[in-house]
Amino acid sequence: MSVRFKVVIPARYGSTRLPGKPLLAIAGKPMIAHVCERAREADADEIVVATDDERIYRFVRELGLNAVMTRADHQSGTERIAEVAEQLGWAGDDIIVNLQGDEPLIDPAYLRAAAAVLAGQQRAGIATLAAEIRNSEEIFNPNAVKVVLNRNGYALYFSRAPIPWDRDGFAAGNRTLIGNMPYYRHIGMYAYTVDFLRRYCNWDASLLEKTESLEQLRILWHGEAIAVSIVDKIPPAGVDTLEDLQRVEQFLGSAD
Repeated sequence: MSVRFKVVIPARYGSTRLPGKPLLAIAGKPMIAHVCERAREADADEIVVATDDERIYRFVRELGLNAVMTRADHQSGTERIAEVAEQLGWAGDDIIVNLQGDEPLIDPAYLRAAAAVLAGQQRAGIATLAAEIRNSEEIFNPNAVKVVLNRNGYALYFSRAPIPWDRDGFAAGNRTLIGNMPYYRHIGMYAYTVDFLRRYCNWDASLLEKTESLEQLRILWHGEAIAVSIVDKIPPAGVDTLEDLQRVEQFLGSAD
């Protein structure tokens, strides 16, 4: 059975490291156009770009897609998506998948996977993705966020540190994977219900979130469950720098 879901794409113009990146050209068209194509390929019921910039708004409208102007003072893409849901009057049980505006190489199947795991939930109002880590270097990379799950597939904790910690092996300087212990890297794609977003916007940031710089820890801190779907592999990195842009340009150019 197919799952009905909407995709919201937060897209800011004022990136610190790469200003104006949603409108920077990749393989002949702006990056935001590629991202919208990934959402179309996922068979989303509705696609909305959430932005605080008129240039992005006008371009998306010219593509024939919906765009919503949002406030400029949001602290996260989640808050921006919540504003979109309120502006458009979406129902509390509607499922929204958050697709970042700098992810032109995302596999559309991942959007469907996030929506599908949430659609089957009775307990969680939010779902996300993870993939198994297969090399020890990634475990110790603080830019690779790790997640530990309980036996029912809900997140116990997220961290930039190597978790779970091999008390004997890691403490002794061993940096190899534990043979019978799966390690998972979090993939920062979320599906939410509108009701969840309404609750989220009333929560204060937690000390855990501030310490690890991980927004999802706010959710666990406030006692909400996060369902996690395991996918086959970690998707290609998004675009944060000029080097990333050149990497994606080469990939998409060679795929044509």
